[in-house]
Amino acid sequence: MDKTPATFVTSNLPTLRQSSSRASCCLDKTSDLCRQKSICRQNDRFPYVGEFLRNSPPVSEKLAYGVTLIVFLLSAPTLHAAQPNQLTPEQIADGWISLFDGESLFGWQPTSDANWKVEDGAITVSEGEQGFLATSAEFADYELHVEFKAPPTTNSGIFLRTPLKPSDPAKDCYELNIAPADNPFPTGSLVGRINALDGLKSASTESNIGKVMLKVWDNQWHTFDVVTNGERVSIAIDGAAYEYLDPTGLTRGHISLQFREGPVAFRNIRLKPLGLKPMLNGKDLAGWNTDNAEASKFEITPEGELQVTNGRGILETDASYGDFAMQLDAYVDGDGLNSGVFFRSIPREYANGYESQIHNGYKDNDPTKPTDFGTGAIYRRVPARKVVSKDHDWFTMTLVPTGPHVSVWVNGYQTTDWTDTRPEHDNPRNGLRLKPGTIAIQGHDPTTNLRFRNLKIAELPEKTNHEGTKDTKEEER
Repeated sequence: MDKTPATFVTSNLPTLRQSSSRASCCLDKTSDLCRQKSICRQNDRFPYVGEFLRNSPPVSEKLAYGVTLIVFLLSAPTLHAAQPNQLTPEQIADGWISLFDGESLFGWQPTSDANWKVEDGAITVSEGEQGFLATSAEFADYELHVEFKAPPTTNSGIFLRTPLKPSDPAKDCYELNIAPADNPFPTGSLVGRINALDGLKSASTESNIGKVMLKVWDNQWHTFDVVTNGERVSIAIDGAAYEYLDPTGLTRGHISLQFREGPVAFRNIRLKPLGLKPMLNGKDLAGWNTDNAEASKFEITPEGELQVTNGRGILETDASYGDFAMQLDAYVDGDGLNSGVFFRSIPREYANGYESQIHNGYKDNDPTKPTDFGTGAIYRRVPARKVVSKDHDWFTMTLVPTGPHVSVWVNGYQTTDWTDTRPEHDNPRNGLRLKPGTIAIQGHDPTTNLRFRNLKIAELPEKTNHEGTKDTKEEER
């Protein structure tokens, strides 16, 4: 068969005329948009290409070859939007964080003796004691994207809102199964709750089920896209989706990868926290107090941003927060300036809380050697493992403290994975503080000049045990 571009375009011109707007993302089979909605944006970005293909008369092979080159060249920038395990700028701006950096198991903890490791940009496991690789952080409502690969005989899964060592997936977690077709809950099912085939039949047509290879997993990469939002759990398997309503009332927990039987690999694991509410109204400082502003100046700019100048001083929330997910954008308008976000602070006291540091400097031209702990660190407790933000450039910070554990991401990259093992104390400067406290933005010194925007937060609900009742402690800790 002649597979030249000209022959392809000539023979497929009617199809191209009808679907030219799908050129970009449908060539990129890893596109979230292509997988989930089969809607693509090539025609939005280059409308004249789609218009030409739809309205053009029959063309010669030479002209068709030229059209192919045009489509290829114009599509190329959108075909490679992100490297594996890396977020695009658009995803970062939209609040996504990477749970796996493609290089290490930072941010994860094993619960058994299995050979979890990183190979070729994927988390893999093939032998050892049955168990889990769990996120150190806990999450409640979120969107989750995971790609996985396994031979047909493997039995594995992704556990959602789970304790570190779940006992019954029908009660104390959601087990998104990876299993052979003869399993009562084949791949894509929620074990003990709903069979994926039944879910897909109730959600869509029979043809939609055919798009999902539930019977034969071919050791190729496949995708799960999950949304947990209150009692509603939405599952998409290679783009085919169904929903499950949970009567047990699970609220929050870890995300765990399971090793049970057979090899399995995972990659491109990313999450977007949901339910975050604005902390600033863009007009004034309602909900905040300046009792300890001292020399600092805090004001809302005409663009609705919070500008912090001079110091020292803090701007403090009126409300207190314990376990939460918080995101913000920050801009350091100077070289080597210092600021921070304090949390679980003693109300109305100056900066007596944990501090998530803001300082974009590093030593010896090496971003793994942060200056003054580095952006995304917990100041005086643990340095950022890498400085990924820059002065004079907006960056996004995500802060998730749950119990004694704190996770921080900067531009979607996890910089801190720390557990406070000190004895409890009312002041986080002196020991572990679990009870809620205020959040404060710091004006560090007279050189301070920073802007903040898109401050938003979601308080994490109390945990539920397997009976569906509140349980604020986790025995495995």
